[in-house]
Amino acid sequence: MKLNFKQPELKETRQAFADALIELGHENPDIVVLGGDVSGSVKTNLFRDLFPDRFISVGIAEQDMIGTAAGLAVAGKIPFASTYGEFATGRPFDQIRQSVAYSEMNVKICASHCGISVGPDGATHQSLEDVALMRILPHMIVVTPCDYNQTYKAVKKCVEFNEPFYIRFYRDKTPNYTDNDANFEFGRADILKEGKDVTLIASGLLVWEALKASERLEKENISCKVINMHTIKPVDKDTIIKAAEETNLVITCEDHQKHGGLFSAVAEVLSKHRPTQMDFVAVEDTFGESGTMEELMRKYKINDEEIIRKVKLYFKK
Repeated sequence: MKLNFKQPELKETRQAFADALIELGHENPDIVVLGGDVSGSVKTNLFRDLFPDRFISVGIAEQDMIGTAAGLAVAGKIPFASTYGEFATGRPFDQIRQSVAYSEMNVKICASHCGISVGPDGATHQSLEDVALMRILPHMIVVTPCDYNQTYKAVKKCVEFNEPFYIRFYRDKTPNYTDNDANFEFGRADILKEGKDVTLIASGLLVWEALKASERLEKENISCKVINMHTIKPVDKDTIIKAAEETNLVITCEDHQKHGGLFSAVAEVLSKHRPTQMDFVAVEDTFGESGTMEELMRKYKINDEEIIRKVKLYFKK
């Protein structure tokens, strides 16, 4: 896989969501979109303008949005419910559990402005627990695409499955580096780079950070295998186990709390099937604060610098 580390194209993953939704709207008359009063921010307003009879604004009532989405699914529609990550999962958790996951409704929950990418809006809007919340629910498929291309594919492909989905993405422009023609399959991780010394298993924003870190570590003769674990549930057990067998260390990298997210998912697999030395790069059990995405990634140590530090710490030992 060829990657441009110097000048990556910057694109909004929330725009990928909007672009995929519009295409789905043209293809399938059963696609319905629900918004929670932030349609302009998550870009569902673009779908609304083209298909006004298939867009429902519920206002600041996320519980009602999920309940309505479940009802539409019962009626045979394919509802996409979208708002900020914190409000898509935290506020309506009971409705997601009872009306969507327990009932196995074909509802697609698509969350924008996830992690600390919402930046200046501060801790109340920064969803650092959403993957954990969705991961514990039976029947829920949890996806964290790494860039524009992969977000577009995830949104387009999820309608092929009559199952509840949680797909998370971001506000700011981020590097768009995966091949537009590359195969994308839920539950099958992408091996972006081969290596023999350490495995970096990353998701979302941290996939690019892991790739940058691996390039710098290569110059110091540390060979890194880089895996994009875009599907957190069902997680790709076979790829995780194989990577642990091939390298001496596994480090997970995510823009999420260290509890309950990617690190937990990988640790659960390895503790049962292939006990391996592990470490993680994630938010250390704290809430965020206001700042730019770059400032917050640096402060909360979820960037390439921290990945390099963790790898070197292991080899120093």
